Amino acid sequence: MNVLRSLTSNLKLRPWWMNGLLFFSAYMAFIYMPWDFFFKPIAEDEEVWFGILLTGWSAKLSEPLHWIIYGLACKGFWGMKQWMFPWASLYVLQIAIGMFVWNLLDQNGREWTGSLLVSAPFVVLSIALWKARLKFRNN
Repeated sequence: MNVLRSLTSNLKLRPWWMNGLLFFSAYMAFIYMPWDFFFKPIAEDEEVWFGILLTGWSAKLSEPLHWIIYGLACKGFWGMKQWMFPWASLYVLQIAIGMFVWNLLDQNGREWTGSLLVSAPFVVLSIALWKARLKFRNN
């Protein structure tokens, strides 16, 4: 019962959308990335950095960096750590840029309007994280 009470009080530290980022980061750090690194065959491995798709060994070798980022995000959101500002916002902005580039390079994409539409939600999320900076300073 104390664990549930502790979890409930922790979830009240941040808005619902930031709790979503916490749960996503936890999923990626504790479930997806370990599976991806230890069990996914190298031939099927894919990682995306700044909108550029890496496959095979280059993807496998870059996975630990993604794993560290998700682990730090999980820890930072859980404790609402001060160092999360500005890094969370800047990382999500980098994802927006990556989504924009990814769509331009994709065979089915290559149009500016689609790239803007795909990246816009991440720009909005980056702005929301930037505006939430005081939440990170309280703990």
